Amino acid sequence: MALGPRLDLRQSQSLVMTPQLQQAIKLLALSNLELETYLAEALEGNPLLDTASADSDGSASDANDSPGDDAPVTEAAALDADQALASDSGTANDLDVDLSADSFHHDSVSDSVGLSGSDSEGIDFDSFAGEDETLHGHLLAQVGERFSGLEAMIAEQLVALIDETGYLRADLTEVAQRLGVPLALVENVLAGVQCFDPSGVAGRDLAECIAIQAREADRYDPAMACMIAHLDLVAKGAFPQLKRICGVDDEDLADMIRELRNYDPKPGLKFGGDLSQAVVPDLFIRQTAKGWAVEINSRTLPRLLVNRRYYTELATGAAAKSKAWLSEQLASANWLVRALDQRQRTIVKVASAIVKQQEGFFLHGVAHMRPLTLRQVAEEIGMHESTVSRVTSNKYLSCSRGLFELKYFFSSGISATDGDGAVSSESIKSRIKAMIEAEDAKAILSDETIAQKLSAEGHDIARRTVVKYREAMGFGSSVQRRRQKALAG
Repeated sequence: MALGPRLDLRQSQSLVMTPQLQQAIKLLALSNLELETYLAEALEGNPLLDTASADSDGSASDANDSPGDDAPVTEAAALDADQALASDSGTANDLDVDLSADSFHHDSVSDSVGLSGSDSEGIDFDSFAGEDETLHGHLLAQVGERFSGLEAMIAEQLVALIDETGYLRADLTEVAQRLGVPLALVENVLAGVQCFDPSGVAGRDLAECIAIQAREADRYDPAMACMIAHLDLVAKGAFPQLKRICGVDDEDLADMIRELRNYDPKPGLKFGGDLSQAVVPDLFIRQTAKGWAVEINSRTLPRLLVNRRYYTELATGAAAKSKAWLSEQLASANWLVRALDQRQRTIVKVASAIVKQQEGFFLHGVAHMRPLTLRQVAEEIGMHESTVSRVTSNKYLSCSRGLFELKYFFSSGISATDGDGAVSSESIKSRIKAMIEAEDAKAILSDETIAQKLSAEGHDIARRTVVKYREAMGFGSSVQRRRQKALAG
């Protein structure tokens, strides 16, 4: 066989992820607040994108004439949007979404109070919140009041080594060597820092932290000092041994334990930390006379439009390179508006399927949750599992029972002992939690006992599964719970 160069023609099929398709897939996984940030960047980078509130005279218009955000999307409008998307390089097929069966409202109950922009008339109470004082800032302010000169410098170094919980995570010998000062001076400065507010700060371990607080409360007597030195016995509930070591009777021991529980093991957590942000729902679920209504929360989303008038003004008399750039920006703006509409319809479609599958939860609570998987929802709505997974990531729905992440409604099932159906693992967790919280201090339930009770109720569950669910909910073993209730008593 002769060796030499030659030309061959071959046919093959491959999936090509265009930049536009990658952008549409990325939009599916974003929450409303994340999408708001993304759209703000898009508005800044594309001069042809505009918001509905920014141009009230109608000069800005949607390139695809898609349904407005302040009107319901009818079945006819959904079909028109389906045709428009299908004409754009098969976008609808690529995203695995059928829009012909969708009918929902873009707006929500929150629209009545205005958009989340400058035209909103609602009061932003978060703007009145002052900046949180950090632990280090609070301690440094006290350094200037108590120390000066070299001692102030050492105190500032020690404060910098205190972690967010209020503990000093450093070796004093290393600190002294690094600063070139005597160890005794560092220890003296540390004793002064340990007198700072909050009480217990700059302790090097739990025992020292508690001891500092006991001294400031004038309760650091020999018996309390002995108990603090044996906190491991307190944790184990070894009360007879503690009484012998501390030399106290039952009444004194009970008083000491009650006082011990009043001390803060992590005093630094009173300060600092980021401002708590409320979770904003992406969807609203409410029951109506005709069934369940699923609505997108459009309060956090600007209404994007393509400003065709501005495009015409810029393109008139522009150079060839400028026209080419404007054409790219116009195509990008058109695609983004279409992708946003596609995203909203897809989210509502998935959420509607979840509500249909978990109707028992919305009507009666967690005890009536059904086992549900991504595959079940994907098969019902005719999408791929990966699409459903992206839609349910980082998104929350608000209903009469509270605020829930969409992922919450997907859980494995526990088969029934009679073979009739199955229940959700979340329902089993709720039942285990109720049993543990209702148990008596003198009758703590073991994992085996809980499994037997669940089996008697018709749930086929193993002991190891009970252990897994109990630990996932943060409950200790029966021995640990017995000690905790003994300490509380």
